[in-house]
Amino acid sequence: MSENHYNSGGITEKVRNIIEIVLHHYDVNIHNITRVRSVYKVESDKGNLCVKRVKRGRRKAQNGYYLVENLKKSNFHNTATYYKTFRGNYYVEHGKRIYYVTSWIDGTECDVRDINEGIGCVELLAKFHNSVNSIDVSKLKLKNNLKNWPGIFYSNVLDMEKYKSYINRKVIKSQFDHLYYDYIDMYYQRGLTALTFLNNSNYYKLSREANIRKTICHNSFYYQNIIKKQDQYYLIDLDSVMIDLQIMDLGNFIRRLMHKSEYNWDFNKAKILIEHYSTFRSVSAEELEVILSLLIFPYRFWKLGKKRYVKQKGWSETKYLKKLNKILKYSLEEQRFIESFMNYINMVKNTI
Repeated sequence: MSENHYNSGGITEKVRNIIEIVLHHYDVNIHNITRVRSVYKVESDKGNLCVKRVKRGRRKAQNGYYLVENLKKSNFHNTATYYKTFRGNYYVEHGKRIYYVTSWIDGTECDVRDINEGIGCVELLAKFHNSVNSIDVSKLKLKNNLKNWPGIFYSNVLDMEKYKSYINRKVIKSQFDHLYYDYIDMYYQRGLTALTFLNNSNYYKLSREANIRKTICHNSFYYQNIIKKQDQYYLIDLDSVMIDLQIMDLGNFIRRLMHKSEYNWDFNKAKILIEHYSTFRSVSAEELEVILSLLIFPYRFWKLGKKRYVKQKGWSETKYLKKLNKILKYSLEEQRFIESFMNYINMVKNTI
């Protein structure tokens, strides 16, 4: 290990010392340390490395290592390599935190505002799903989220009732309180519609089939975890992987994109993404119904209420109102999107 003769601009001495201690277990000479989002990029004699710190979850590093090594055997190389310490451990425990090391992919976060990049992302996702399906998951310790989505929807619907009661109890109500309250009933009904639609679909049948195969979901598939290097896309951060319907990855990715002004709940753009994904991993009408239930549920409205009335996030009134108005302005486009999606599902069913 070098004796601090390197650049560590923007990194505190305490953090620098911890990174040095961690990388001592990997027999690495450090040249430079920088923080990028929640991880540390380390330039070293062994190339660029990523050091990640987690509060708990010793299995995360072990799961990641196992998954990546087996993905390579399935010819999926578009992810970061996990490294063991020179003693063969998957991580280093320091203080109350776990640290592990992967290769650093020298690229940029994909710009999902560009639908062509969105297309590249869903292709990456489909190939990941196909490759991970060939892995024996019995050696992994993963959360099983199958059959949980109706419960999640129901719990979130009840939360909106609680928000309404909380606002009613307030003696002095803000402009945000009044506006949020005015729309609770509408979005509450949307939540119930999503729950009913999911329960009337073949969700439980799909879940039983997926539980037999133990299908793996990335569960955090968004631009922060997708790196573009030249014309290739790479998937990083496997900490959140779980057993679930893989179609949930695609549904959640599309839901996030539709809120962007470049997509503006344009069903044709969602259709392009779904059909490109399906050229690599087929999507059934049953799975489309599950995706639609995810998109019907008013996730952004519910989440904003949680930040205001449960977590009491310290945003200004102006910021809260800006976020709420951004959600409300899409209500008509969302309804049109849902209708178009339903028509698309019916068309797919009629072609079977």
